Amino acid sequence: MSRILIVEDEAIIRSALRRLLERHDYRVEEAGAVDEAMARDPQRFDLVISDLRLPGEPGTALIQRAAPVPVLIMTSYASMRSAVEALKQGAVDYVAKPFDHDELLETVARVLHQQASRRAEPPDVAEPDGQARPMIGHCKAMQRVYARIRKTAPADVTVLIQGESGTGKELVARALHQQSRRAQAPLICVNCAAIPETLIESELFGHEKGAFTGASAARTGLVEAADGGTLFLDEIGELPLDAQARLLRVLQEGEIRRIGSVETRHVDVRLIAATHRDLQALSKTGEFRLDLYYRLNVMQIDLPPLRERDEDVLLIADALLEKACRRHDREGLRLSRAARDEIRHYPWPGNVRELENALERGVILAEGHLIHPDDLGLSEAPLPPRRPTAPDEEPAPAGEAATAPDDDLSLEDYFQHFVLEHQDHMSETELAQKLGISRKSLWERRQRLGIPRKRSLRRKAE
Repeated sequence: MSRILIVEDEAIIRSALRRLLERHDYRVEEAGAVDEAMARDPQRFDLVISDLRLPGEPGTALIQRAAPVPVLIMTSYASMRSAVEALKQGAVDYVAKPFDHDELLETVARVLHQQASRRAEPPDVAEPDGQARPMIGHCKAMQRVYARIRKTAPADVTVLIQGESGTGKELVARALHQQSRRAQAPLICVNCAAIPETLIESELFGHEKGAFTGASAARTGLVEAADGGTLFLDEIGELPLDAQARLLRVLQEGEIRRIGSVETRHVDVRLIAATHRDLQALSKTGEFRLDLYYRLNVMQIDLPPLRERDEDVLLIADALLEKACRRHDREGLRLSRAARDEIRHYPWPGNVRELENALERGVILAEGHLIHPDDLGLSEAPLPPRRPTAPDEEPAPAGEAATAPDDDLSLEDYFQHFVLEHQDHMSETELAQKLGISRKSLWERRQRLGIPRKRSLRRKAE
């Protein structure tokens, strides 16, 4: 049921309009002026119907303040000039008073239908080439993500994005930034897992000259660099406790202090955080501050893994294939029917990142104008069982037999078992290829899971 806010200073007209809309199953609230409407938070509604002339500010003042909620303007001064001026300022439409009931109801239904259609469209994300392209996917889970992005982006609150590695958490962060009021300010992205623990505080909060050995000059931290804009902290679950305490002060007080400084600086930063881990569970073991978790989790967006997006896998594959073809100057390559079928049914433990790697291999290895299943190399990648199987049904993949994991083995456990089993006779490059991930991702997971590298053996192997 759609929610409508009526802003009208004449009580008789306001009440009559409310009764009309409620008879047609709309939920309606009232306000008599712009400031009263703002107190009701117009962004909670699906449509605002406002008189043009109100005591205090005019109804057109709501157009920007209620965005992205559409504002329908009513006016007794139904001249073309007033109507055009309202539309120029961003009103979705206007109706003249005294209004015809059927005409008003038709306009309201049309505006709400248009708004619902826009919400079903994926948000645009600016890519490195400067082009804005929509996020890919139409499954129900992604529709919920898009709706949450649209409602959350203008609100300027802290957002926690949760999802497995490779599901596109940074894309969501970019969409939130680009649809926010901070879109013209910087978006600073930081992978907390990729920065050594000894340097993370300096990277985030900066330092003064001489603050520690090697600090030969003062340095501006990334939090300060994002002042006025958005800071995206990926894999925030890897942030050390000392850095968590500093970050909590940024969220609570809007203040930072560089390492080695007594001076406090004020910053205006919107924080978006992402993780594949359960922060609430980590807080119970003392690995993550509970107070910081509650500060981060004002709004939460959950990204589905690729294996739960059956309707979207081929759409994403086609888009990634087009990019890979352009990078390698192999325009016109297509996936064979068998390759498409394999992509459709593969469980994708590495999610979109693994899919991108497989298509990259396919573009490089394909000899004709079609990419075949062998070119994708999926059969070479170790896979956790997609469904439980009997012990004698088929042999376990390499690395599983030695450790005898059960059917509930997590992807992180499987990764750890495989690396420990094979790192003595494989190089880092070979390990990454077998796992279907990049060397950088392999290094990040080693850091996250605390798996040491066999340095002497690695040198011999490479």
